[in-house]
Amino acid sequence: QDSPTNEGLIVELDVSILYHVKPDMVRDLYLTVGPKYYEVVMRPEITSSIRTLTARFNAKTLYSAGREELTMGLEKQLNDNLAPRGIIVEQALLRKLVLPKIVSGAIEEKLKAEQESQRMEFVITKEKQEADRKRIEAQGISDFQKIVSEGISSELLEWKGIEATERLAESNNAKVVVVGNSKNGLPLILGDSHSGKA
Repeated sequence: QDSPTNEGLIVELDVSILYHVKPDMVRDLYLTVGPKYYEVVMRPEITSSIRTLTARFNAKTLYSAGREELTMGLEKQLNDNLAPRGIIVEQALLRKLVLPKIVSGAIEEKLKAEQESQRMEFVITKEKQEADRKRIEAQGISDFQKIVSEGISSELLEWKGIEATERLAESNNAKVVVVGNSKNGLPLILGDSHSGKA
């Protein structure tokens, strides 16, 4: 069935309707409408309902998210109009939706462009997060180095040097030359201070 969208574009729909007649109303339906009740009552109602509902959507919506909304709306509208006659619609199935080629092509290209845009946004977000992580890491290293450099004074370094010199001088096999590089200098040790021991 051909139906116009709210932009005036004609779309082709192939719809199947699953229904049953309430047992207690079969007799009345046959008496008032006859055995061809589908042709007399249902087909015109289906055609009218499809046209009414399709006109609420634009082509892009029908092509994507609007299909389910269209079928649910069709089921409701048909039941509202046919149930009083004893006809209960169980399900409306939209088997095929065909848009004009120029429209479907444009919609597909637009959807592809939107998907690519979303993908790029995700990539950019990940890159920004990685840049932030590296910046925080670098700042942490810088802060650590600053704390360490501020906590080590020249006096502390000189004292540690003296301690190291004492340990070397007391070693059994100390044959070293130690020269301090501070402005005051550190003690100088030459030779083996324990050479006379067994």
